[in-house]
Amino acid sequence: MGKTIRFGVSLNSDLLEQFDALCEEKSYPNRSEAIRDLIRAVLVEKEQQINEGALAAVLTLVYDHHVSDLSQRLVEIQHDGHEVILTTVHVHLDHHNCLEVLILKGNGEAIRRLSDKLIATKGVKHGKLTLTTTGQNLM
Repeated sequence: MGKTIRFGVSLNSDLLEQFDALCEEKSYPNRSEAIRDLIRAVLVEKEQQINEGALAAVLTLVYDHHVSDLSQRLVEIQHDGHEVILTTVHVHLDHHNCLEVLILKGNGEAIRRLSDKLIATKGVKHGKLTLTTTGQNLM
């Protein structure tokens, strides 16, 4: 980990007021920690876009398990993509609807390909992929 370096930032007073309100809302102990988080978020987004190295992800799916063969089709797709699936959690939301959460790690392209297949499966009501970095290049 590198040494800490102080630097100045010039902001419009209105923008600073909004930033301070955000810091308070998000419970940041100080502006510096909030700025570090913002920088990390941009770096993570950049890493996701270039598809190099390992990414981590959470895929959530909501579906009606009464749809004919849907559960079986989802399991088959997951078996085909087993190399990026670390674990899954299946929750019964009500009599018809299930929530499935997949924790993924691997190549960004493989994660996106698997997620797209699962989300596009007929009978899936909603799916959302949330990508992040494994954190190896973040301080």
